Amino acid sequence: MRSIARSALFGVVLTVAAIGRAEAQGENGLVVRRLNFRGNPSFPSDILGAAISTTSSSAFASWRLLSWMGLGEKRRLNELELQRDVERLRLFYRVRGYLDVQVDTAVVRTTDDVYITFSIREGPPVLIKNLVIKGLDSVPGSQELLKDLPLTVGVPFDRTLVYATADTLRARLHERAYAEALVRLEGFDVNRERREASVSLIVDPGVTAVIGEIHVQGTRRVDSAFVRSLLASRPGREYSERDIQQSQLNLYRSELFRFASVGLDTGHFVPGSGVVPVTITVEEGPFHRIRSALGYGTNDCFRAGAGWTARNALGSGQVFDVSAQVSKLGVGKPFDAGLEKHVLCSALQDDSIGSAHANYNITTSFRRPVFLSPSNSLTLSLFAERRSEFAVYLREDQGGGVTLTRETADRIPITLTYRLSSGRTQANAVSFCAFFNACTETDVRQLRQRRPLGTLTLGFQRVRVNNPLDPTRGSNVSAEITHSSRLLGSSQFEEFTRMSSDAAHYIPIPLAGAVLALHARAGMVFAPRLVLGADAANFVPPEQRFYAGGPNDVRGYNRNQLGPLVYVVQATAIDSAGRFDEDSVQIAATGGNSILVANAELRLPSPVFSDRLRLAFFIDGGTVWERGGGGVGSRPAFRFTPGAGLRFVTPLGPVRVDAAYNPYVLPGGRLYQIDASGDLRQLLDNYQKIKKTGRGLVLQFSVGQPF
Repeated sequence: MRSIARSALFGVVLTVAAIGRAEAQGENGLVVRRLNFRGNPSFPSDILGAAISTTSSSAFASWRLLSWMGLGEKRRLNELELQRDVERLRLFYRVRGYLDVQVDTAVVRTTDDVYITFSIREGPPVLIKNLVIKGLDSVPGSQELLKDLPLTVGVPFDRTLVYATADTLRARLHERAYAEALVRLEGFDVNRERREASVSLIVDPGVTAVIGEIHVQGTRRVDSAFVRSLLASRPGREYSERDIQQSQLNLYRSELFRFASVGLDTGHFVPGSGVVPVTITVEEGPFHRIRSALGYGTNDCFRAGAGWTARNALGSGQVFDVSAQVSKLGVGKPFDAGLEKHVLCSALQDDSIGSAHANYNITTSFRRPVFLSPSNSLTLSLFAERRSEFAVYLREDQGGGVTLTRETADRIPITLTYRLSSGRTQANAVSFCAFFNACTETDVRQLRQRRPLGTLTLGFQRVRVNNPLDPTRGSNVSAEITHSSRLLGSSQFEEFTRMSSDAAHYIPIPLAGAVLALHARAGMVFAPRLVLGADAANFVPPEQRFYAGGPNDVRGYNRNQLGPLVYVVQATAIDSAGRFDEDSVQIAATGGNSILVANAELRLPSPVFSDRLRLAFFIDGGTVWERGGGGVGSRPAFRFTPGAGLRFVTPLGPVRVDAAYNPYVLPGGRLYQIDASGDLRQLLDNYQKIKKTGRGLVLQFSVGQPF
């Protein structure tokens, strides 16, 4: 017994010593400077890197300042883990059908550093020859269940896909009311010489089931009847796993619970009965929330916001919210501090319209989560706001709205909003003169008067991305149509129909760790023909027109300068002979009633600081035109601007610096003289600036991806 005890004690000592050496090597070993994989065409290196323990240090790990900032982390060699990594890679390949894989390591050591290369000889994989699925004879439409399974004949014998196939079949049966469906692996046969495998799965669908009693647990202040009303299913209705998941999503969307779970009530469930009792378990969250924010933006200068939310306001899940935001702090009245003359807000120094006053929004809303159906919500709101578009217009509105939101079975929210407000728009006088021939101060004043606006908007948005701030795969599609007419409460100068759509698609490129981002935007607006004075035109309010150019669409143009432009010169700048200095001519964007924009951008890791810095190469194209105008800018003229940029990763999204090349001159447009009284007079029909051609590099700064 003593010898056994001594041997055991000696073994423990050796084990502790080995662990101590391994830990010492992990703490004080050589720095892993480079980690490479060779001979792995079937799997990208980043996937293999995630399957092992050894990792490479940052390229700037030796820089103390960068290391302190988290940009230069050192990763040290652990000899024991390196040996295990070889086995991990072998297991990784064998599980996926590569039974003859061989893995070797080449380790180059220097005084302080180590360079590691994993050399892999994959060999030919074992392929699936037969896939047999038994037990579906009693299931109606069973062939539909077998479509697009993860495992198919002819692919490598990947055991992870075997279990994924079983999970997929079980989930599909649960969607068809087979709540007790089970799928198990009957067995598999592998012929290594022929490199073939046969797999057999057995399905036990059980009986179809309906929802039984529904029990609610965890409520304190929220009415349990309201919790039941959020379910996507009811007692007596066929069981569906999707309805269970949708019910849980409805509970979280109500904003009342910090935890919510909907599942089978195992305490009351009787196997084979065809009845599935359900238990809802919730944990109520805080019913009151106060929030605040401070920020900065190139086109906003400084901004601030605050809000207060009361949940379960009347005891049945309603949400009452008050929010307020203000921007243009430091440049707009009454918060003008002259910051447009400083570098922080210098981009706004030429914006005498949109930045003349601070922008604000004050909104009070009341939302009912369940309105006639768990998939519907109704929101009532009152608002007062002032918003602007850079150097184009300033819009003030006060009013209210009603919004009905419905969540479809595919989790696509569809909204229908009626909004009635009283407001007015201040815009460049040349906008009214160029597109409505309202060139006198009297006519312009009439168009700037406060008047009612009633709109009905139908919109939807389908978001299927892996990261809303910085997506690398998936898609995002939205569309919206807004109609304004006298029947809805609008004045004759506010009648229009505006349609717009937006789509983005993100395609990962695993071998390069890159993402190809594609984007398209299109829109049109229609308006009835109106008469003002002796002229008639299809008048579209400035705030409903389309504008392009800037950091988020065609980056080779300054903000709003893609599309129709007009030029203005003060009467005081013209001498007695009718001559003027070209530098005194100002550019004014008038926008258009049609827009089409397309973007393609390749995003990839930087060779240095790859965790925090990314590169982008892009080409933007687009056009804005005045459909039916019959003059300059009445036809689409596509402009393409290529460029490159840097992306600095932050918790709030990437900070962007883009440089785009614009090979085009500024478009021609009408030249107007503005008198001291405010009246406009057309001097030239197709004027074009010569000194400021618009060509060259255009720098854009922003936060967040452009699309």
